Amino acid sequence: MKALLSSLLCFFFVTGQVTYAQSSSINRVQFFNDTSIVNATIATDMGKLLRQKKTGYHIQGTFISTLPDGTKINDPVLLVVRGHFRKDNCYLPPLKINFKFQKSSALHSLGSLKLVSSCKTSATYDQYLLKEFLIYRIYNLLTDMSFHVRLLNLNLLDSIGKKKPISEHAFLVEDIKDVAKRNNCIEWKKGIFVEETTDRRQMTLMGIFEYMIGNTDWGVPVYHNIKLIFSNNDSFKRPFIVPYDFDFSGFVNSDYAVPDEKLSIDNVQQRLYRGFPRTMEELNDVLDIFKKQKDNIYALINNFELLTSRSKKEMINYLKDFFEIINDPKQVKYNFIENARRE
Repeated sequence: MKALLSSLLCFFFVTGQVTYAQSSSINRVQFFNDTSIVNATIATDMGKLLRQKKTGYHIQGTFISTLPDGTKINDPVLLVVRGHFRKDNCYLPPLKINFKFQKSSALHSLGSLKLVSSCKTSATYDQYLLKEFLIYRIYNLLTDMSFHVRLLNLNLLDSIGKKKPISEHAFLVEDIKDVAKRNNCIEWKKGIFVEETTDRRQMTLMGIFEYMIGNTDWGVPVYHNIKLIFSNNDSFKRPFIVPYDFDFSGFVNSDYAVPDEKLSIDNVQQRLYRGFPRTMEELNDVLDIFKKQKDNIYALINNFELLTSRSKKEMINYLKDFFEIINDPKQVKYNFIENARRE
C-alpha cells in the first residue's frame, strides 16, 4: 500500500510540474465565478494533521487537481489550522489553504483561502455541508457584498500511507479582500462597531437574511462570523457587513448546533430577528429584494443535484414559513419592529 501510494504521489508530482510549465497563474476572480465542481486531492501527513488542534499550527501538503478547463495542478501548499468549535468537535480541524506557499504555483494568485469541510464523515454531515454551501449561494442572489464559494469533490490522502483516503465534499471561501475590491471597498479590521453604526440598509438586509436561515450565531462588535468593508470613495460612509459561517443555522439544522443560552429560543430552527427596529418603509424596501429572488432561491435548491430529496423538502418548507411571514404586514411589524432588539 505504501509503495503504491508513494508511486502515485510521485506520478502526480512529475506530471503536474510538466503541465504547470505550460500554464499561467489562475485568475482568482474567474475561479470563484465558475460554478462547476473542482475535483481535488490534498495529500499530507494525515496523522499529524488529525492530532493537531492548536490554532495556527501548519503542515505542508500537496494540492492535486485538474481544473474544468483542463489545467493540471500539482502544487505544494501550507495547511493552517484555524477556528474554534469545529477544531475541538470535528474529526478534521478547520483549515486554511495557503496556495502562495510557493511563488511558482499555478494557484499562487488564490492566496490563503478558508476550506470548509464536513465535521464528520457521513452522508448526513455531507448534507449539512452542502446546505451551508447553498446558503452562501443564496446570499449571492441578494447582494454582491457576499462571499463567493467554490465546491470541491475532495480526496484527503495520507502521504505516509497509514490512514485510508477520505472522500467528501468541501468548499473554498473567497478572500474578503476580493469581496471588498468587487464592491470598491477595503477590508476594515480596526475599531469597535455596533450594528447601528454600520450601513443601515445593508445591516437590515443581513439581519433579515440571518432571520430567514434561522442563524443567531453572529455578532458585530466582536467581529463574530462577520467582516466589515469600507467604501474607497467616501471615508464618511458607514462600513458594510459581510457575514459568513452558517452551519449553526436552522436552515442547516445540524445535530451539533445549539442557540446561545442567553437567547429566548429553544433550538436553532426557531427564528429570532437579532437586528434593531426599522420603519415599515425601510423593511419593505429590503423585503422586496427577498420577494423578487424567491423563485431563484427555490430553483437554486431544487436544481442542486447533490442534495437529497429530503434535504430539499426540509429547506423549501423552512423557507415557505419565512415568505409567509414577510408577506403578512402584521407579522413583519411584530418580528422586525415590535420584537426587535433594543440594546
